[in-house]
Amino acid sequence: MISVKNLAVSFGSGNSANQVVKDVSFDVAPGETFGLVGESGCGKSTVLGALAGRIKTWDGSLSIDGEAIAARRSKSQLAKQQMVFQDPFGSLHPRHTIGRTLLEPLEIHAIDQRRERVEHALRDVGLPASFYHRFPHQLSGGQRQRVAIARALILKPQVLLLDEPTSALDVSVQAEVLNLLKDLREREKLTYILVSHDMSVIAHLCNRVAVMQGGTFVEIATREALLSGGVEHPYTRTLLDGSKGYQKRRAEQVGR
Repeated sequence: MISVKNLAVSFGSGNSANQVVKDVSFDVAPGETFGLVGESGCGKSTVLGALAGRIKTWDGSLSIDGEAIAARRSKSQLAKQQMVFQDPFGSLHPRHTIGRTLLEPLEIHAIDQRRERVEHALRDVGLPASFYHRFPHQLSGGQRQRVAIARALILKPQVLLLDEPTSALDVSVQAEVLNLLKDLREREKLTYILVSHDMSVIAHLCNRVAVMQGGTFVEIATREALLSGGVEHPYTRTLLDGSKGYQKRRAEQVGR
């Protein structure tokens, strides 16, 4: 479903150019959830930005569902993959109702039966149709993120690009949103790329995960390897250790 070959992304030009993604390659099968994990600034979100079309300048080759994509894309190409952002409040217009927010992609792509499609999208993410007239500030964080997911789904994409979709939510709400994403993937036959710094989130949802450090992949591991601790690269083991929470012995080792 997704093929990325030798992707490289730089910001700036000349001597001041900063290459943030360096020769990254991976494939994602239909229905798979592929994770990208690593420390802040390692290039995870930049990979998503290139796939989504938000970043226009990159080298390498990208394809979605066997169709090569370039910096300039058609509406049909853009509709095939949609993005869910980290902050559900920042990604929704504060002065637009939920209905207005969900209508906008339908209007851009000239899709009819709009009111019915909006109400159906709300039901798909577990929200009542009465939310049509509400504003983002009248919703909880989890409800706002459900609206963001509904907006991504309303064009019936094949791929969702998820950029830390639960990191701004309370722990109890994170589980609800993750389970919703898992159910939607199975019901709608979706393919996901999930960016996260949380290894437990990655292990819950992903089939495979690429571990990024300094703009490159240091390892691609299976979910089973993450759960069993059977990973190979020292940096991956460091991330796994960090996800286990505070332990006095480990903190003392770091201190020394």
